[in-house]
Amino acid sequence: MDTALDSHESNDQPLLLALRALKLGDLLVAVPALRGLSRAFPEHRILYAAPAWIAEALELVGGIFHLPTPGLDDPLRVPRGAVDIAVNLHGNGAESRLRIEELQANRVVAHASNGMDGPEWITGIPERERWTRLLNWHGIDADPSDYRLNRPAVASPRPGATVVHVGAAYGSRLWPVERFADVAVELTAAGHEVVLTGGASERGRAEETAALAKLKGANLDDGLLAGRQGLAEFAATIADARLVVSADTGAAHLASAYERPSVVLFGPAPVEEWGPPPGPHVVLTAVELRRGDVFSADPDPALLAVSVLDVLDAVERMGC
Repeated sequence: MDTALDSHESNDQPLLLALRALKLGDLLVAVPALRGLSRAFPEHRILYAAPAWIAEALELVGGIFHLPTPGLDDPLRVPRGAVDIAVNLHGNGAESRLRIEELQANRVVAHASNGMDGPEWITGIPERERWTRLLNWHGIDADPSDYRLNRPAVASPRPGATVVHVGAAYGSRLWPVERFADVAVELTAAGHEVVLTGGASERGRAEETAALAKLKGANLDDGLLAGRQGLAEFAATIADARLVVSADTGAAHLASAYERPSVVLFGPAPVEEWGPPPGPHVVLTAVELRRGDVFSADPDPALLAVSVLDVLDAVERMGC
């Protein structure tokens, strides 16, 4: 995956820059828009401006080059005037607009704001549709159903396993480990090979989940994958999973991208915007209790209202 600007200067391709300096799930819901851009501008080199660790995930999209961008605090590492087309897939706030304006691109694709032409920003629509709607308004064909990913280059270490993803980026999305452990115990008893996934920072949660499960007779030590996988291997684990149980995180979006059955536990985020597309997916939440503070350190009440029995009933309904 190309991440250096030096190589851009050595060819004559015009540059299209798509700004979305966010997390894995944010990339995955933007895949339909990126696919639309690739089809509409085959002569352009498309740069995706996002944090450095997202590079492996871009290989699953295909045809996209990476511009490491940790956030919106500093100007993008592209000379002014070097970008032909700048696309704001980040949002519609002042910071992302400024970073786009600084590029001095020949064409800007963005929502309407402060003299910028574009569609009005609206709430309550799926994120996949938000970004394809933006492109459609600007005359660029994009289909929100075009969200599937390429297969990872690596093989799944546990094909056919049931993935219980214990992590999440914020405390507001952290379902209690005791409940994850109970789900793992019951699924193991029902014949599932359960593996526990999460990032390096979530290894402790996975270990605690495994220890609690062991107290109830389910030894998951061999399935402790949290903190031990790169992004490609993690995606491969999801791609060949029997079932995925996860909060509203990148794991859930990967399950959608690979059409694997999933049970998704929602807390602060609105399901109508961030929920999975039609498919073998069940969303569990309590909308009437949702506090909606994504950055809270405490689990959202809508998430805590989801019980172990709710998850197990959802698995049974899907026939997994």
